[in-house]
Amino acid sequence: MPMPDSDEAVTPQTAVRSGESSAFVLSRGVVLLFAVACGAAVANVYFSQPLLVTIGHDLDMSPALDGSVVALTQVGYGLGLFFLVPLGDVAERRRLIVAQMLLLVVALAVVAAAHSAALLLAGMAAVGLLAVVTQTLVAFAASLAPPAERGRVVGLVTSGVVIGILLARTAAGLLADLAGWRSVYLASASLTALLALVLYRVLPRHGDAPPTTLRYGQLLRSTITLFARERLLRLRALYGLLIFAAFSTLWSSIALPLSAAPYFLPHSVIGALGLIGVVGALAAGVAGRLNDRGLSRHTTGIALALLVASWLPLSFTGRSLWALVVGVLFLDLAVQAVHVTNQTLIYALHPDAGSRLIGGYMVFYSIGSATGAIAATSLYTLAGWYAVCALGAAFSCLGLALWAFTQIGTPNPAAEVTSHSEDRPHSCRRRCRRL
Repeated sequence: MPMPDSDEAVTPQTAVRSGESSAFVLSRGVVLLFAVACGAAVANVYFSQPLLVTIGHDLDMSPALDGSVVALTQVGYGLGLFFLVPLGDVAERRRLIVAQMLLLVVALAVVAAAHSAALLLAGMAAVGLLAVVTQTLVAFAASLAPPAERGRVVGLVTSGVVIGILLARTAAGLLADLAGWRSVYLASASLTALLALVLYRVLPRHGDAPPTTLRYGQLLRSTITLFARERLLRLRALYGLLIFAAFSTLWSSIALPLSAAPYFLPHSVIGALGLIGVVGALAAGVAGRLNDRGLSRHTTGIALALLVASWLPLSFTGRSLWALVVGVLFLDLAVQAVHVTNQTLIYALHPDAGSRLIGGYMVFYSIGSATGAIAATSLYTLAGWYAVCALGAAFSCLGLALWAFTQIGTPNPAAEVTSHSEDRPHSCRRRCRRL
């Protein structure tokens, strides 16, 4: 079995950007807009997590079906990653982004108006499907960034994703306590419509004209071809699956013990846990800069070790909220550091296929998130919080073991980096067109 590529096999400095326009200046303000739009879009996938108990009571859903709300949203997200995100490599990205956001407004309105479990679940799946506009935005930002600054830009944009994910719980909890759970989705629909208008006016119309003329079927097949060809992509996708399985194990189930004895916490307090995890946004920015310096391997190893360690304090949640705080802090720092490193590395493989690379990678993210959500909520019902922590620790240990295994047989990554980067300038554009 061939060993996966070294983490430093591709860096932004060695990647060649093909077919990208330099006319549009990616200012800090535009990067901030990308970050806000990404955070607002991805937050829709996570609003339901602190609201599961309330939604379940309102629509007379069983506890097992409560977990399906999160899982179906993630399934929809996974389908969108495969079927929608690759369109960013053949369509004008500004128009694609605005269209997806307007459709997302409709899906959010359906969820807000749902009065049956079936309609709610269908609406949640549609929300997940269309929330993948986040990844189209990430790929667009990466394509507009100079190669030497791509890690920093991806890190900043991903910081918005991190904040959106974590503040989603805080915002959802506060709004639900003030005006009911439906107000969460109505407010999000309004914000999404506003952002669609701003993005339409600010983003460049042809700032990143896609160089490929692949038909839709060829485009989807080429995503699979990329996985078959690039070992580094496969490795990073596995990391993504495992870290987000661990992430979802915690966040899809934490409302269950906190809303029961001895705490009986309201939605607003449970959602406020997201404020702690915002520190993970710092890890996103730092990880991006470390990758620009070629330190992705070490960043990944340290972050995965921290992820494993986070489950020890998390296991004491039933006895101490301070232990929960420490565990959440460690877990979010670790997950976001690995996630940013993953995205920066895989985009640099083939910038012309950036949407397909990020979309394909994020399919594994969605699989991991759905797996963690279903397993954690079911396991909590059967065996309690300690079993949930054991599950999260198992996902984390698998990630660390995979990292350790890939270090065997790669004692001299510098030679591989040199060989890889020397070949790429002559063949990248041609290979990306075929993909």
